[in-house]
Amino acid sequence: MNVLFVCTGNTCRSPMAEALMRFKSPDLLVQSAGIFAGENGRANHHAMEALKRKGIALEHLSQPVTDKLLNWADLVITMTTQHKQSHILEYPNVQDRYYTLKEYVSASDEQTWKALKKATAELEVKKSQFIKQYEHKMDHGVLMDRLQEHLQEDMETIRELETNLISYDISDPFGGDFSRYQRTLDELEMYIDLLLEKIGPDH
Repeated sequence: MNVLFVCTGNTCRSPMAEALMRFKSPDLLVQSAGIFAGENGRANHHAMEALKRKGIALEHLSQPVTDKLLNWADLVITMTTQHKQSHILEYPNVQDRYYTLKEYVSASDEQTWKALKKATAELEVKKSQFIKQYEHKMDHGVLMDRLQEHLQEDMETIRELETNLISYDISDPFGGDFSRYQRTLDELEMYIDLLLEKIGPDH
């Protein structure tokens, strides 16, 4: 399996994730890249030091996300939901390979996601039916006000479901002190271990 880790600049989170995964499973093919990364930039010195204290050397040069990299990858693991959404918009053809790291290893939100998708679909149906029924009977401003009132309960249900979802983002240490990079690395390591369990020994 070819795994690509993606963050913003490819100098902190994704190279740390790549280094951890290479260290823990040397036979896996792993790369990292950044949505807004430049070519051949060095990893952040705090990231390098945090890895060094775990006995992991990081020799890394940044690279941007490209079609070639995405086609190479069997699995594209992003550090945040925003990174994933950016990929879906820019590279929709392989969106079935995109996951945030936490999303890929966690099944705890599965029922909430199903309920949220169902509630959102039902909201769209009710919205469409209401507009079709009243669009020629009210002016636009009144129609929108009444529509909001009509959908209020459904919208509150959706908001409540959204608040029950865990955050799928790995915290960004950029600009922080060394201890912040250590915390991010510890967070990454916990989820990388779960990722390797899910992929399995045969990859």
